[in-house]
Amino acid sequence: MEIAAGHPLDADVLALLHEHLADMHATSPAESVHALDPEALTDPAISFFTARDRGVLLGCGALFDHGDGSGEVKSMRTVIAARGRGIAATLLDHLVAEARRHGWHVLRLETGTEDYFAAARRLYERHGFTERGPFADYRLDPHSAYYELQLS
Repeated sequence: MEIAAGHPLDADVLALLHEHLADMHATSPAESVHALDPEALTDPAISFFTARDRGVLLGCGALFDHGDGSGEVKSMRTVIAARGRGIAATLLDHLVAEARRHGWHVLRLETGTEDYFAAARRLYERHGFTERGPFADYRLDPHSAYYELQLS
């Protein structure tokens, strides 16, 4: 598997991101969906990565630079056929390493509280992320769980 800079508007990535957004809207109220649309993921403050095996997309993830020495994990998603193979864990390790390379002191994220997101919450907790309150523009929301990982 290779993890490298990718583009959210590539056809296969776009399909995965649309699937991601559809699942977010199917499991959370609209006001609690914080996933970015593919076009928003092209923002210069966002570093976007794909995981591929011989060119076949396995997953994606992004880092949003808040500009204050902190970053945020966005749009982590693994293709259904590749789940259970450690793709998300490897991708998350890559994102954490990139955050450290950027010199950030903390990496944060928001995920859902519904059962659908239980595996994601376990993944983040296994990687040292701890629960915290809302950050940046997020507000207290019973459908959102907030995490952070101290990097320094």
